[in-house]
Amino acid sequence: MTRPEPPHPPDLAHAAALRPRFSIPGTLLLLATAGCGLLPTDPSPREITRLPRALSAAEVEVIGASNGFAFGLLAQASRPGENLFLSPLSASMALGMTMNGAAGETWNQMRDVLGFDGLAEEEINAAYESLLELLVGLDPSVETAVGNSVWTRQGFPVHTDFLAAVRETFDAEVAELDFASPSASGRINGWVKAATNGRIEDIVPAVIPGDVVMYLINAIYFKGPWTFRFNRSDTRNAPFYLDDGSTQTVPLMTMRRDLPYRENGRFRAVDLPYGGGAFAMTILVPQPDVSVDDLAASLDATQWQDLTASFRETDMEVFLPRFRMAYERKLNDDLAALGMVDAFGHRADLSRLSPVGGLWISSVKQKSWVDVNEEGTEAAAATVVSVVESAPPAVRADRPFLFFIRERLSGTILFAGKVASPPSG
Repeated sequence: MTRPEPPHPPDLAHAAALRPRFSIPGTLLLLATAGCGLLPTDPSPREITRLPRALSAAEVEVIGASNGFAFGLLAQASRPGENLFLSPLSASMALGMTMNGAAGETWNQMRDVLGFDGLAEEEINAAYESLLELLVGLDPSVETAVGNSVWTRQGFPVHTDFLAAVRETFDAEVAELDFASPSASGRINGWVKAATNGRIEDIVPAVIPGDVVMYLINAIYFKGPWTFRFNRSDTRNAPFYLDDGSTQTVPLMTMRRDLPYRENGRFRAVDLPYGGGAFAMTILVPQPDVSVDDLAASLDATQWQDLTASFRETDMEVFLPRFRMAYERKLNDDLAALGMVDAFGHRADLSRLSPVGGLWISSVKQKSWVDVNEEGTEAAAATVVSVVESAPPAVRADRPFLFFIRERLSGTILFAGKVASPPSG
């Protein structure tokens, strides 16, 4: 993999063409997407039945860890009656880059929350890098792109080891910008828009806050045609039954064929493959006495592995709503609840990122978008980690105060006063 050293901010007009395209494990890409062993009967896409090589033990461990993080994040973010769409991989990649600048308990907490407990940083980075390289072009009929970038405030010192790590492992583009310039946010947002094929916009504010010194960003784009497409003429308006007992009318897509299926006392599950079958959407519908939020809270990586290994080809009908959804979420509280606490406050240790002290993470924000229709699925997500430096001590005389005029060398006070209500000047 070639890694050009960008001496200048990336050319945003051509960013999408410049970014490498990576195929990645389906279980890591989208919360409802999983690798699939189905052999399609449609001869048009190339059938994908196995990886080009066996995964190493470390790679298997990293995939399991990442899936564990996915279900932990799902359980924390899920709210009754609210839609949800996240990319755990995007969050993990953005935080994984940041973790290369963390130290001490901050690093430990980030590693544990991301599910990498017991792995050294070198193992984590090497496994991410090799997985991305391994799966390039796995399914030519499915478009999957991953981009990483690091944007620093002009003049802000950054350790060379940190920059080398994010470039080497995450193939990140690194650029220094004048954050005070009105064009800075436009350049960053333009990179994200290009990397997500126009689906994610305005990930950073139009006016970058004065305390922000770095943005670490991951962007993911996915576009896959169903292996077995729904016939648009079979789509009918039908009721969708909400948890509160009410209904809404939705366009319900329909098909009948042999598909991977699994049922137990808590859910019914089906795998809908994309392209040649390396990627799939896995749908879990709770049984009538189980709420979708309880189901989300009960899942973990082990159950997921058992589920995906136990699908059996079954002649069945599938009814799936056609939908499009945009979603945005600040992940600070979710990550803190999972155990990543220190990074969000003044106890943060980001000393491997910069020689400047007092750095911490002010925000981990994700924006995502998905469109599911009769032809297939298009999805995108971007996650931005905002690193800020502690504000200098401030004296804000906006309430009653005392003041003194003194001679500093001898210490003599010449005048003393109190302002309880400022007279007009």
